Amino acid sequence: MSPSAQPLPPPAAAITAPATAQQPAPPAAPAPPTPPTLLCVDDEPNILAALRRLFRAKGYRVLTAEGGAQGLLLLEQENVDLVISDMRMPEMDGARFLAQVRARWPDTVRILLTGYSDIQSIQDAINCGEIYRYITKPWDDNDMLLLVRHALERRQLEQEKLALEALTRQQNEELKTLNLSLEAKVEARTRLLKTAHDSAVAANEKLKHNFITTIKILSSIVDLRGSSNADLSREIADLARHLATSLELTPQESQDVFVAALLHNIGKTGFSDAMLATPLTLLQGAALGQYRKHPVHAAELLMPLDDLRGSAAIIRAQLERFDGNGFPDGLTGLAIPIGARILALAADYYNLQHGAMVQRHLRPDEAKTLIIDASGKRYDPNVVKAFRGIMDGNLNDGRVGTEMLSGELVPGMRLAYDLVSRDGLMLLTADHVLDARMIQQVQDFEKKSGARLVIWVRPPQAGA
Repeated sequence: MSPSAQPLPPPAAAITAPATAQQPAPPAAPAPPTPPTLLCVDDEPNILAALRRLFRAKGYRVLTAEGGAQGLLLLEQENVDLVISDMRMPEMDGARFLAQVRARWPDTVRILLTGYSDIQSIQDAINCGEIYRYITKPWDDNDMLLLVRHALERRQLEQEKLALEALTRQQNEELKTLNLSLEAKVEARTRLLKTAHDSAVAANEKLKHNFITTIKILSSIVDLRGSSNADLSREIADLARHLATSLELTPQESQDVFVAALLHNIGKTGFSDAMLATPLTLLQGAALGQYRKHPVHAAELLMPLDDLRGSAAIIRAQLERFDGNGFPDGLTGLAIPIGARILALAADYYNLQHGAMVQRHLRPDEAKTLIIDASGKRYDPNVVKAFRGIMDGNLNDGRVGTEMLSGELVPGMRLAYDLVSRDGLMLLTADHVLDARMIQQVQDFEKKSGARLVIWVRPPQAGA
């Protein structure tokens, strides 16, 4: 180390400070940079001495060897940055020595020192040893120092370049690994989100199914009190749904119509048994006035439920007439909600057949004729037209699917309509997919009850 590199003495203030004073520890000084190591190889001691003096004066660490074999031994023991080798040496000349240096320590800079104008020797050194430069004896000290400095700077730049390339490769590999990891995490997260989404959809579907099932049960309870037919409201609801489909209502509008048809008589729960058993044409006075208010009472019962507000509005207007002579608001024509216009026709068609409107039970064709004759008066002509299309099309009286015996059922079939016992007990809801266990239970129920069930199904490939 040169004298200028020696550490400075501490400042006087630090020496004279009282011994009792607690002085903060000074920050650790950075380690001085390691000086480059040069190896000079020559069989002439005076040349080696001259080179040693020249480079040590500039802060270099200098090693010397008097031949190629000794130089190779030092290279095995020391980390050498640059080698300066004479060309003419006994046993191993500079070209052979530098060739071995290149082969074993390729990062070490190689400079040839020659005192002869032997072009062939210089070419051998360049070709075999891949030397950085050559310099002739006697040399100029400034030229020698400048040459060595430039050589070491170039070596440092090459090492930094290699380090950067290695760092870039490492970072690229890390980035590739990170990308793969991120892709895996994104894929895993996507799977989790899909699972959560599927679960939410399934839960929502279950809620919707349970909602409709609850509505149907409530409808059956109302029908059991007011009619001998516990399936009356479901028949009306099925026809109303087909009319809504024929008139190209939206899915939500069709749903509202269907639910309204199931619950259209809920406002009658306060009627006496005698009034419930009396056909509409025989009601008079206060009883008739009470009857005309039942849609309003039903709407008031359902309005607090957000999901039933659309159905509630339909139920309120079910007794309105297309010609404006209805109740409770005297609405006319298209001012009546389309769902209410559909419900009015569907309800009257079945009520005429079950004795709820007139004293006798009409046949289906008689009820159909009365409906058609009242087009433009009580009923919307467009709804009547859709009704005629359903009836004249012989679409199973508005039903879809196939009626089957329980012994013909196979797993995977889906119920087209609610499965209801003769006593009005709902066994399974529409769209229920049958499996082997459920089919067996249906067959067992038939055997125990002694009555055949009316089963309408869609084939497995038909879907919902």
